[in-house]
Amino acid sequence: MAEVESKPKWHSAILIPVFAPAVVVIALFVIGTLFNPERAGDLFSDVLAWITADFGWFYMLAVAIFLVFIVIIALSKWGRIKLGPDHADPEYSFPAWFAMLFSAGYGIALLFFGVAEPVLHYASPPVGAAETVDAAKQAMQIAYFHWGFHIWAIYGLVGLVLAYFSFRHGLPLSMRSTLYPLIGEKIHGPMGHAVDTFAILGTMFGIATTLGLSVIQINAGLNYLWPAIPVGTAVQLIAIVVITLLAIVSVVAGLDKGVKRLSFVNMALVLIILTFVFVAGPTVHILETYLQNTGSYLSNIVERTFNLQAYSRSDWIGNWTLFIFGWTIAWAPFVGLFIAKISRGRTIRQFVLGVMLVPTFFTFFWFAVFGDTALHMIMNDGYTALIGEVQNNEAIALFKLYEQLPLTNILSFLTVILIVTFFVTSSDSGSLVIDSLASGGNPNTPVWQRVFWASSEGIVAAVLLLAGGLGALQTASIASALPFAVIILIAAIGMWRALVIEGHQYSSLKSAMRTHRRGIDAGPAYWKKRLAGVIEFPEKGEVEAFIKERVIRCLDDVATEMKETEWESQVSYEDENGRAILTLKNSEGADFFYEVRLREYQRPQFTVNPRNDDSYYRAEVFLRQGGQAYDLYGYESSDIINDVINQFENYLHFMHIFPNSLPWDLSKHDDELKSASD
Repeated sequence: MAEVESKPKWHSAILIPVFAPAVVVIALFVIGTLFNPERAGDLFSDVLAWITADFGWFYMLAVAIFLVFIVIIALSKWGRIKLGPDHADPEYSFPAWFAMLFSAGYGIALLFFGVAEPVLHYASPPVGAAETVDAAKQAMQIAYFHWGFHIWAIYGLVGLVLAYFSFRHGLPLSMRSTLYPLIGEKIHGPMGHAVDTFAILGTMFGIATTLGLSVIQINAGLNYLWPAIPVGTAVQLIAIVVITLLAIVSVVAGLDKGVKRLSFVNMALVLIILTFVFVAGPTVHILETYLQNTGSYLSNIVERTFNLQAYSRSDWIGNWTLFIFGWTIAWAPFVGLFIAKISRGRTIRQFVLGVMLVPTFFTFFWFAVFGDTALHMIMNDGYTALIGEVQNNEAIALFKLYEQLPLTNILSFLTVILIVTFFVTSSDSGSLVIDSLASGGNPNTPVWQRVFWASSEGIVAAVLLLAGGLGALQTASIASALPFAVIILIAAIGMWRALVIEGHQYSSLKSAMRTHRRGIDAGPAYWKKRLAGVIEFPEKGEVEAFIKERVIRCLDDVATEMKETEWESQVSYEDENGRAILTLKNSEGADFFYEVRLREYQRPQFTVNPRNDDSYYRAEVFLRQGGQAYDLYGYESSDIINDVINQFENYLHFMHIFPNSLPWDLSKHDDELKSASD
């Protein structure tokens, strides 16, 4: 009896040069902080002050560049480019895409700051008198600025670059791939390892910051609902353990079962709470302030983007603007890579508009509902006690707002549940992303690795709480974001270069096209043959036979002729997928690839003499960049060969103008072409 080989129970997909440095740095951080929490807290404060004083300008300039860059890319001719082969379709519907994007993005931040930030800015504005109408306007405009286009430009740029290089050009779904146009194959060496290590550290500290904020607010909510539960580090550490365990359960379930389902739960709870407060609060006032503050935000966006308080230096910008932007940059590898994972098949323009416009204006409405409701209660209803409550404990702000609304306890309980599910989603997504980075972009990693990273996130968050609470969390985010901001800028340069090359490729291919039409050798009967081809809808067997016989014969003829040259040629046929493939090897760059594939479509209702089968089939041409959406069925042999030569001529034309411009490995698309559906 043959011996059956069993799979090992314990296997790994770890990339040691990335995994080991990241784990060592995290371990040293944890051990050092636990050894002397007070000293660590003082160190964090000093680092925060140093970065704010010396690098605040860099953060603001970098974020401005991110925003301008991604808007230009979306509005340019490059906006039509798909994040994947030309024939790719989005994997997720828009509602599912938005739900996962929003849950992984910053749902927890809105719950924490939705009431607290406007109230705190109203009570202590950076400029002008406190607790005035002008202070209220300024408070809302600052909140809009902190959570508007700039935040999603950071997330969107990282996600766009990753999705473009991975799905369009077959590179690993990892931060190192963004540097390929600049350093080439060196991304697989020490430089690439360093980039992914920084991405892991930024993600780890960004998620730890979020977990710290979430457990602080959960603790406040539990104390509000059940006063016997104290507010303190012990309860918050217990909450971290519980949430981390829930995140581990979710991360084991995987992306579609874990993150996707929890994301829908999150959005359902968000809409329930948002709608209730909108209806129960000052509805008309909310709508008026939403429109007015949105207009003010758009009018003053440039001035606020570059406002560093250079003439009135204070701690305000470090505690607010730089913290929020730094926190976002630290989260960018995680959220960006996660957005990239779920955005395959969308065009660059769809991606940017979806990532920036929808979440931003939803966020504005969230702040209008919660922030303006709180300010209305203070200014018009005399609920001034809310200011003191929020100043004493930011985490209690949302629950104190609920006191002035009906169904207070129910709203508070749903909010606690929402905070938990938001973070479980974020931790789940973050663990998948960190695991992918630590495995060199490998999407199929063992469960134990994802469990390891989910557990690590909880440990780092607990250590930061012990070392100084919110201040330590802020410092960790801002400090870890500094090197990664530089990496994002370099990645943007790399993408610009790649898009310039692709734009030239598109233009050169179009300008070099030659006319090729079915039946050009049919003589006087050409138009009759062409008309018959327009209205015929062949069955599967007819198209299969056409590909197996005529197409294969033509490709063989071309391959035989090419063997007389220095080009290595290969023709193959895959019966399972109905694919006839001609490959011409190019030692200096990307190979020439020409495929004719059987594709199924729904038969139109206007078909004359419809058959029992509801489908019809086409013999479509596919190139390296994806499906070309034209059908070869019925072409004469000379026409098929003419089409192959035309496409090969286009390829040579581009390679002549831009030699060695696209050397990255596109072999990943071969598997995608096999499995792609209509």
